[in-house]
Amino acid sequence: MLLRERQEIRTLALIFLCYGTWGFVLFGPISLPIWLVTLLVIPVITFHSSLQHECIHGHPLVDRRLNDLIVYLPIGLFMPYPRFKEVHLTHHQRARITDPTEDPESWYVSRNDWAKFGKIQKLIWNANNILVGRMLIGPLIGVSSLVRADIQKIRNGNRRMLGDWAFHFMLCALLLIFIGYFSNISILGYCIAAYSAMSLLMIRTFLEHQAHPDRRARSVLINDKGPLRFLFLNNNLHAVHHAYPSVAWYRLPGLFRLHQERFVEMNKGYFYKSYTDVIRAYIFRRKEPVAFPLDPV
Repeated sequence: MLLRERQEIRTLALIFLCYGTWGFVLFGPISLPIWLVTLLVIPVITFHSSLQHECIHGHPLVDRRLNDLIVYLPIGLFMPYPRFKEVHLTHHQRARITDPTEDPESWYVSRNDWAKFGKIQKLIWNANNILVGRMLIGPLIGVSSLVRADIQKIRNGNRRMLGDWAFHFMLCALLLIFIGYFSNISILGYCIAAYSAMSLLMIRTFLEHQAHPDRRARSVLINDKGPLRFLFLNNNLHAVHHAYPSVAWYRLPGLFRLHQERFVEMNKGYFYKSYTDVIRAYIFRRKEPVAFPLDPV
């Protein structure tokens, strides 16, 4: 079991810390009110997603299979790790980031689909395009969209995908049974915590990308110094991550400081000083149209 580099001990330590905190909050000897356990476990599940993201990009170990194994446990419930990995790597490999016909992580819809939407669908998607709406219904929209797409692929004969989902459901069932019998939280409380953890993650993904004619300007830079920066493992510097996707989380701030002017120029000033500025700007206001505003190429 070899680390990619000596500094990767930080990532490995955070993985152990994440699971240790999760286990202590849920199964520890201290009996806390269910509402407090729920609140405490929410950021832990969100943090686990950030660690999964690191492992997807080849950290902290040289052996990618071991990287996958150590974060495979679906404590977030709603996303099978193999599907998260495949979708995210596809997102990085596609040249037209944000284009809903190519980018599986795009929050836009095609103009043709938008024209076919009824009033209720347009109302839902417009609500999803403001930050408070994204946090409330974004997880439901994101997961349901993935499930619908995967069901169609399974119907077309994709047995590997069927196996990924079947194994995921089995693990989630065993996990919830174990939580229901032995933890300091109810199964319902844990499901609420898992959904809320995805909602918290929506703060990061809300304006992570924008539709812009210059493809280098499609990834945001948020120079946050607060706890969300750590919770998201510096993925707030998203333009840096896309420029250097194999670079570990702890090296992104240094790269940004070293080449800040170049990165801001490259992404055409798609820059915010903090997540506080993001929340103030978009908590009740949409950032862009739902329909993809760029012409296909």
